[in-house]
Amino acid sequence: MARREVVVFRVCEDEYCIAIGSVREIRRWSEATRLPRTPHFVKGVINLRGLVLPVIDFAARIGLGDTVTTSRHSTIVVEVRGHLLGLLVETVTDILSIPETAFQPTPALAGDETNEMVSGVILLNDRLLRIVDVDRFAPHVETEPA
Repeated sequence: MARREVVVFRVCEDEYCIAIGSVREIRRWSEATRLPRTPHFVKGVINLRGLVLPVIDFAARIGLGDTVTTSRHSTIVVEVRGHLLGLLVETVTDILSIPETAFQPTPALAGDETNEMVSGVILLNDRLLRIVDVDRFAPHVETEPA
């Protein structure tokens, strides 16, 4: 049976996941340097071993309000169209191998805005994971080459 691996993380008590192939690393939160005139969901930039990369506040990006960061938060470094980008999340909870049969499309009533960021859902026992398509999640953010 075909399977897909995903990284599961939590934001505002909800669970989301990203295809493991898009994830480059998972880091503890370190304070980002703000930049002027950036969208409200851009937390700033961080130095990743000499590479400056933008960090998006996941909760703010999906309309759940700005995250008040603590040392318990994490940054998931993802590759988006050949560039690196950090996603600020509450915590990474799992790395799972999911059967293809658990993947479902996003319900039609979700609307265009939801479909822009969430490409589907995973039904896994009593859990419902939202699948984040990072290519659609950060369509207008300029990033440094990976």
